Amino acid sequence: MTEGRAQNLDLFSIYADPLILYSYASSIAFFVALYKAFRLLGYIGQNKLFTPTSVKALKSIKFCAILLCILIAAAGVYINIFHHKDDDPAGFIAMSMILIFIGIAIATALAVLEKILQNAIDMKNENDLTI
Repeated sequence: MTEGRAQNLDLFSIYADPLILYSYASSIAFFVALYKAFRLLGYIGQNKLFTPTSVKALKSIKFCAILLCILIAAAGVYINIFHHKDDDPAGFIAMSMILIFIGIAIATALAVLEKILQNAIDMKNENDLTI
């Protein structure tokens, strides 16, 4: 049994591995969602929660969560198809499935929060027009 994919690789070859490059590229969606979450917390701190920008931030976080689910599923399929015959990809696939379900739960919760926030904004705008 070998030590894995990177047993005989030098430092450059390790980081030129397609799965590592894919992981780094996929992490962009996570960091975009993290940035949008911090922006949303800033809106809450400034009492600007009931604005369209907050709904837009929730939409982009939800989109990033869905995108991460798709990217993780693609990585799981890649590992399942192209793994070395001596390697056992069951752990990676199990972790992929867990992360996909967590991402789906987050996206669903954000969709509900987005709808509630949009309804609250509509009610606030309607109340502002009422004398």
